[in-house]
Amino acid sequence: MDDLGAPISYLVLEKGADVYTSEGEKIGKVAEVQADTGEDIFEGIVVNRTPLLPGGEELITADRIEEIYERGVVLAPGA
Repeated sequence: MDDLGAPISYLVLEKGADVYTSEGEKIGKVAEVQADTGEDIFEGIVVNRTPLLPGGEELITADRIEEIYERGVVLAPGA
């Protein structure tokens, strides 16, 4: 896994950031951040799975995310 930079808030996570398993395997890219910013509630991310197949988007809920960094997201073990 590449250097992902410093930890950041979901509020500044950008579309296109790489998404990795806890073992460092790249599984896709962030397609959308889902949150209620008015209530400051992070709900999760939508991931375009690699390779992109029809219906290849997957919702990863916040409880399955270990950490969000400047250049990527790491999922929790078993996620």
